[in-house]
Order: sequence, then C-alpha cells, then structure tokens
Amino acid sequence: MFLKHSQIAPSLMSAILVAAENAARRIPPAFPLEATVAVNPFLGQAGDDLATASARLQRVAGVRATRSGVAYATMIETGRLIDADLEAALSAATSPFKPKDLMALKTFAAMATTDEWTGLPTVADLAASATGVDWPSIIEKSFGLWAAGRFDRGQALWSPKPGLEAFASWRDWATHDLTPEIAGLTGFCAHVAAAPDTTDRAILRAADALGLNEAAAETAFHRLYMDLGGWSQHARWLLWQAELAGKTDRTLADLLAIRLIWEEALLAHVPEIAKEWFETVLAHGAPVEPSEEDVALAIFQEASERAHQRDVLALLDGETASTDRPSLQAAFCIDVRSEVFRRALESVDCSIETIGFAGFFGVSLAHKAHGSDVVEAHLPVLLNPAVETTSHSDPASEQDTRIAARTLRAWGRFRQAAVSSFAFVETAGLFYAAKLTRDALGWGGTTKKPDPAPQVVGGLDAKTKADTAAAVLGAMSLTKGFAKIVLLLGHGGQVANNPHESAYHCGACGGYTGEVSARFLANLLNDPETRSGLAERGIAIPDDTLFIAGLHDTTTDEVTIYNDGLPADRSEEIRRMKGSLKQAGRMARAERAPKLPGATASNVADRALNWAEVRPEWGLAGCAAFIAAPRAATAGKDLGGRAFLHSYAWQADDGFCTLELILTAPVVVASWISLQYYGSSVMPDVFGGGNKLIHNVVGGIGVIEGNSGRLRTGLPWQAVHDGEKAMHEPVRLSVMIEAPREAITDVLERNPEIRDLFDNGWMHLFTLKDGKVDARYRPGLAWADAAEGRAA
Repeated sequence: MFLKHSQIAPSLMSAILVAAENAARRIPPAFPLEATVAVNPFLGQAGDDLATASARLQRVAGVRATRSGVAYATMIETGRLIDADLEAALSAATSPFKPKDLMALKTFAAMATTDEWTGLPTVADLAASATGVDWPSIIEKSFGLWAAGRFDRGQALWSPKPGLEAFASWRDWATHDLTPEIAGLTGFCAHVAAAPDTTDRAILRAADALGLNEAAAETAFHRLYMDLGGWSQHARWLLWQAELAGKTDRTLADLLAIRLIWEEALLAHVPEIAKEWFETVLAHGAPVEPSEEDVALAIFQEASERAHQRDVLALLDGETASTDRPSLQAAFCIDVRSEVFRRALESVDCSIETIGFAGFFGVSLAHKAHGSDVVEAHLPVLLNPAVETTSHSDPASEQDTRIAARTLRAWGRFRQAAVSSFAFVETAGLFYAAKLTRDALGWGGTTKKPDPAPQVVGGLDAKTKADTAAAVLGAMSLTKGFAKIVLLLGHGGQVANNPHESAYHCGACGGYTGEVSARFLANLLNDPETRSGLAERGIAIPDDTLFIAGLHDTTTDEVTIYNDGLPADRSEEIRRMKGSLKQAGRMARAERAPKLPGATASNVADRALNWAEVRPEWGLAGCAAFIAAPRAATAGKDLGGRAFLHSYAWQADDGFCTLELILTAPVVVASWISLQYYGSSVMPDVFGGGNKLIHNVVGGIGVIEGNSGRLRTGLPWQAVHDGEKAMHEPVRLSVMIEAPREAITDVLERNPEIRDLFDNGWMHLFTLKDGKVDARYRPGLAWADAAEGRAA
C-alpha cells in the first residue's frame, strides 16, 4: 500500500515549492536539433565558484566539474603546468580550504585516484539495490517513451492525447501503462490515478511522503531533474522561450511532479529502504560545501588556464599599424573557425583587412525561408527578433517550392508509417541502392540553389534604415576607412546525415546559417536612402564602396558569393576577390587537415558529403580566448583557431555603449560555447551527447543512444575526441579587451550577472593596451597590473 498525504504546514508548503523553483533554475536549457546552439551547462550556478559547483554536481549527478587529479598530475609531469602557473593559481584562490603551499597542492595530484563518483541515491536507486529490479532503467524507458511523444516536433506519426499539459498528459498515459506493474510495482496505475490533479499539490504530497524538509528539498529535487537528463533540459528550454516572450511555462514543475510520484510509489513498495532513504535526506539537508580536494582540483584547473594564457599573452606583443586604404575588407563572424581563414586571407594579399563581428551582424531577424512559413529566429538566443524578413518570391515559384516540399514530407511519412513501412522496403527498397551507393562514395549533390534575397516584410522607412545601419557599423567599429569592397560573410557548416548539423552553423544566428543576415545587411548598406541617412549621422561611406554578402562554409573552407544585384562594372574586382578567397580556402584546409583523422588537404572538403563521417570538422573545439581589439593587435598572430576575434576600437566608442554590448552579448555567448565544450569534455556522461554511432533521433528534439529513453544533450563524444586523445582542452574562456579598466569596471558594476561570471571564475578578464596585456581582473572589481598578468 502507498503512503497517504498528511497535512503540511503552509510555511513548509511555500518553502518546498520555492525549492522546486530554485532547483529548476539550475537546469540548463537544451535547444532542439533544428536550431541547436551551445548552452552553458553551469547556467544557474554562476553565483558559485567552480569548487562549490563541483560539490553540488557530485551530490546531484555523481560527477565532478573538474578534470581528475591524474590528468593534472600528467600535465605537471609533461611540463604543461609549471610551478609559476600553480603558484599564481594558489595565490589567487580565496577558499579557506585551499592547500597551505605549493608542495601541499601537488600532494593532491600525487595522491589522485581514478575512482568514479556516484551521486546521492534516489529512491529508485535504493529500491533497485534492495530488490534486484533495475528501477532507474524502467523509469527512464517508461518516461522516455511518453516524453518522446508528448514533446514531439513533427517526427512521430502518433503521440499521446494532444492539448493536455505535461502532468495531465502523463497521468492519462501512466494510468494505462502496465510496464511498472509487470516489473513488480503493483498498484502503480491506481496510485497515479489517485495522485493530486495539480502539479503543486502532487509535489507537496510526494515531498511529505518522502520526508523532504526545507533544507533537503532543493538538492533532492535537483537530483531528480538530473536523473531525467535531457528531458528536463528540454523543459527548461520551453521555459526559456516562454520568458523571452514575457510569459511562463510549467513543464519543468510537471516533470518534477511525475518523477516524485515514482519515488513516492517505490518508497511505499520497498519499505525496507526507509532507513537508507532517511540518511539520504539528511545528506541532502547538509549545506553544499566543497571539500579540500574539490578546492585543490579547482586550483589545478585555474593553473591549466593560466598555462594557456601564457601562450596567448606571449603572442600579443603589440599592434601593427596600417594607414593605407585596404583593397578589401572582409567581415567574418567571431567564431573561432574564422580565425584560421582570416589569417590565411590576409597572408594572400597584405592589402586585405579582416573584421570580426557576431555573425548575425547586429540585426535580429525573424525570417521565413523560400517556400516555408516556419519562422526562423536568426539571432542570439538571448534576444528577441526586431525585424521580420522573408525570402518568398513570385507566387508561381513559391507554389512550386511548397508543392515539392509537401510531396517530400508526404513521401517520407509514407515510408516511415507503421503500416506502409514494411511494404515500402519490400517493393521499393532496391530503387534506393543507387542512391545509397552514390552517397556512400560522396557523389551526392553538392550545391543548393540560393533562396531569393531576404526582404523586410512591410519595408523600412528611411529613418529606420539609417538608424539600423548606424548602430551596426558603430558596433563593428567600422565608421570610417571603408574599402572599395566590404565583404560580409556569414557562416555555416555543410555536413551529411548528421542530426547535429545545426550545431555546426552560426550560434549568433540561432543555429541557422548566416547568409540571411549578411545579405540583409549588404542590401541595406548599398541602399542610397540608407547612405544618405548615414551621412547625416556623420558616417560617410564613399560612393565607390560596395557591400557584398557571402557564406563561409566552415567544413570545406569554400566561400559562396551572392549576386544580389552586383554591378557589372565591378566584375573584375569581384573576380580578384574570389581568387583570393579560393587561395585562402586552400591554405585553411591545409592547416586544418592534420587534426582531422584520415584527412588530407585535398579531401577535407569531401568529408562534408560523406554520410558516414562522424568528424566532418572540429567545430569550435579548442576555443579558449575572446579578444576584442583592433585587428592590428592580432594580425599575423597564429592563434591556432582557438580565439573569438571581435573588432573593437574603444576610442570611437562614445559612452562605451559598444563595450557594454560586447560584454553582455558576444562575450556571454562565447562563454556558453566554451563551457559547453568544457562540460562535454569533463562530464560527458551528464553534459555530453554520447556516441554518434548509436544515436537515434527522437521527436525532432534530440538524440537517444540505442533504445534507451534518456535524451542526450551537449556535444557528441566524437566532437571533442579523435578516438585516441581529446581534441578540446577544457579551459574556461579568457576574455581580453582593449579598453580602459575604468570603463570595463563601470560596465560590470551596472551588470551584476556578468560580473558574477568573472568574480566566480567562470571566465577570466584582461585589458590590453596597444596590443599588449595591461591588467588582469580580480574579483571585487579590482585589477592586477601588467607585470602580474604576464607572470600569471
């Protein structure tokens, strides 16, 4: 029989629900496959330092947020970590639990073991140990089967009863699902039917039955959210989206109520675990505090980041000034993959200048592609769209595209349907042999006809055109010195048979390719009405300056140029530009090839067409630094494709508005990318996407491994590891900005959520002066001078 609900004091009721909300806020969102962007897995823990976050994750997920002591010991033995790194990191640590000296610190590495950690057990874990029945696996599969249908985004051919909120939908499902009863949980369907019919009441009843008090509830709830894996992260994304629109969403609370009902039922079903569960609740009630080992490992992690900083700071040895008008200015996304191509392009012709800016080019677009009414958010996930655009063309062409798309969808659903799929294979399977052979050999199609140029729905008036253009050019630090050709390059990655395709595209464009933003801006800046308005605002673009849009394919290092009304009399200049881009592409492929297993400079591009290729490119693996400075500070410096490069000239930044924008938007997005790669490398079982070779797409949302029910989020293992060694060095982002310390301090004072990221060590911050390191930020809005910064 099951435990009965008892009376709960109103004050405790409130505290329990607050704990549920707090636990939910510690879950990072997971964006669906159609528009995947990197997410900081530590979102919600920025108020803690790394050691404290690690202590919490040990409790709720059974993982540490640092590399192992063995890994750091190896770095010391190989000379990657030197005493100066360790001493500087130890000196900077503020924890009272830190080792007393360098020798004591090294002792932690010398005594390190490879023991695996386990989180505090759930009731399901304890019940499994007591009965021999794998209850966690049963819950995972049962819940995952329901969730795959409930949250489906068009993949499933049938799903649970539509129109219900998640908790109501699950109750309707669970009262008819006999899986738990067959496994031995007699009366579970009746227990679900008798549960409260509202989420809050269900949470309160279960918390009471489980003996959870105010002190224990938050991490106990956090533990259950982590137990649900990617499903709780998908629910967090639903809340994220709702809050961007000024609304809210209850799905996270619904999932917690569902998981608690399982716990409540299992505790009553296996009463002999009551004592162990009571001890677990006591452990949950203890404050989350790091151990001495947690603190020592966090110090080692900072030391490893200082080792990388030594390399970067040695390269930043001063600016190389140029006063000549460039023949070409090419604006790339700040994505680290563009650093290799930018360096190659500038080496082809010293009169070429490259610019770095976020790939959405400062225009937040809600876009409808050719033949589609799906609204694509081409903008960072932190923002809401400001302009609506469409690539819809003439009615006849649009209708043909829609008919073709509908036919393709209908054919696909026929092939996959429960009734017709087997007959389809029997009768039509052989007709696909040629296509499979062609794709296996990489002979599939390589080109796609571009959509028509994006147009603003309803148009823009002259003032809005000029205001938008002025804001973008100001943020790009491009208000004078225009070249004859200014090339605006979005980016995307061409891959085949890869559910994570959008992860190779532009994160600043919401996981879409960047050509829509580039084409929109190029057309805007070529508009005579825009030029006239810019002149009135003090930005004089020469009459001979032409803006051209293109797309940099980061898998093939080939560039597509869009002919959106390009003048015929500039064809010779455009031809030379294309020649330079081709030569730079060859150089970039030659540099990237040695890091790709089985690749040569001649076959790098072919990997984009190989449907069996698990590593078409390395994406942003290796990302470690963010540099906002004039290009003169980094030009000619080989940063190894590991740095986000944002063009910024503080002298032209009136009121430091652009500085604040950089710190609150691109820097935050870059930190999300850095920390996602960190989490997927250090904690792959919790924050990684698993093994690509056994991925199955579920619901159009994400992937599961094999036939499990656990949604996997984060980066697949093959995205950070080449099979023999890690290809991403897990370090937190080092942000380097050429601007006065006082200006940066002022921005941090006005933005405490950004300051938390630096104060608690989730990013490092430096100032540059004339292309050299000037100061290192210290927690509490303090700065250390350049000498200390260089030694660090």
